[in-house]
Amino acid sequence: MQPLQQQNAGYDRAITVFSPDGRLFQVEYAREAVKRGTTSLGLKSKDGVVLIVDKRTVSRLVEAKSIEKIFQIDNHIGAATSGLVADARALIERARIESQINKITYNEPILVGGLAKKICDMKQMYTQNGGVRPFGSALIIGGVNGEEVRLFETDPSGALIEYKATAIGSGVQAAMDVFEESYEDDLSLEDAINLGLDALYEATEGRTTPQSVEIAVIEVDTQAYRKLSDDEVSEYVEALLERNAE
Repeated sequence: MQPLQQQNAGYDRAITVFSPDGRLFQVEYAREAVKRGTTSLGLKSKDGVVLIVDKRTVSRLVEAKSIEKIFQIDNHIGAATSGLVADARALIERARIESQINKITYNEPILVGGLAKKICDMKQMYTQNGGVRPFGSALIIGGVNGEEVRLFETDPSGALIEYKATAIGSGVQAAMDVFEESYEDDLSLEDAINLGLDALYEATEGRTTPQSVEIAVIEVDTQAYRKLSDDEVSEYVEALLERNAE
């Protein structure tokens, strides 16, 4: 009887096929790529959606503004990514196209859940066709449809789950522990931002700085995506550092 490792040899090369024990190694490797990415967070509040990302640079010579981890998809939808940035860009571009197709075809904004499913359909196709590999990127897709606030996490396999608060990337467990302990359904937008920064602080082991954080919100009142300015981010992060210093 061959060891399991030898039995599985070859099932993780070239194409995505099932191993004898029912695993898709290429998909598991794509999930590992996401885990190696920086932390991204999403939270729902009664006033809208908050997206927060850690975009730490590996060198002080890198222009921090050139690193994109949060994207606007439509006026009412945004996404935070973790994993391979190039793969995320391709998914975001597809999401923008799907959003515009819906607007032109039906003369109405696309539903957040509908868009998340379309992106996951694309991800799933890349797990079962020859000559391609799964996307090594996970997305947190958040937005508003009228008074309804929606937040989805998409997996490299094409699975999606709706959350009240979630995290992807290298600091998932620490961030989710903070959410499990402190999240409440009636959070205001400002409280959600502060809770998200608390989770990011734990996920990054206290290495949070104004330069390493990017925040975007989609508010119910305006039905519009807005990325916070550098000054606004600095105020929130400085308040976070003061809270933790105390």
